[in-house]
Amino acid sequence: MSDRITVTIEDGVADVRLVRTDKMNALDDAMFEALLDTGERLRNEKSLRAVVISGDGRAFCAGLDMGNFGKMAGGGKKDSGEKKEGGVPSRLTPRTHGISNRAQYVVWQWRELEVPVIAAVHGVAFGGGFQLMLGADMRYVAPDTKMSIMEIKWGLVPDMAGTQIMYHLVREDIVRELTYTGRIFLGEEAGRIGFATRVTENPREEALATAREIAGKSPSAIRASKRILNAAAVVSEEEGLTMESVEQDKLIGSPNQVEAIMSNLEKRAANYQD
Repeated sequence: MSDRITVTIEDGVADVRLVRTDKMNALDDAMFEALLDTGERLRNEKSLRAVVISGDGRAFCAGLDMGNFGKMAGGGKKDSGEKKEGGVPSRLTPRTHGISNRAQYVVWQWRELEVPVIAAVHGVAFGGGFQLMLGADMRYVAPDTKMSIMEIKWGLVPDMAGTQIMYHLVREDIVRELTYTGRIFLGEEAGRIGFATRVTENPREEALATAREIAGKSPSAIRASKRILNAAAVVSEEEGLTMESVEQDKLIGSPNQVEAIMSNLEKRAANYQD
């Protein structure tokens, strides 16, 4: 797809790989653009059923490209992938992608994608790379992966949607400690505190296996489940219960739901419609 990201789609599973291996897949403007382009392409893939995002080489993503910090020290603005006018980075506060700005949408788009997304993480996931991981539905992490909410090291705050996602995964005091200190912690700890869904020696292999399993389920039910679970964080209990019922009414008796029943009764592989 580009010199930053490759995408392979097979049997409904998209294998998305960051391939800026010489820089440990660090986030420069070209990487921001490639991630956004990838998200747009996947949103238009009608047969898509699951996504795995991983990093090639030694790391998942080392965070913001180091060259940007030198620019900031010289009085320049942080280059978080925002479009520039006349060579000057634009402000971050304008909402350019729904509820988010461009840099935030690099992470938030994975939550908005209709199908499940699994991040397979190894090596390092620092700063923006850590936040990119958070955007996935699930995170499979190697036990020796080094992770950090590293923005404090550079006098910054996490600003790629991380603050809004972390609170739903980990205890508030732990989020605060890691944000205030920027300390590096390993995948094993990430599993204990809740950032990692699964700690495994082979995160990409296991993530792809899970993605293939999901791809074999009714895509209508999977997408409905993601809509309900995404909404659960922002709607009232009453609205959430109603949403369950609305989605279930749509599913009952639909072609894919009938196929789920028949394939189980007939003990055969299901043939779902996209």
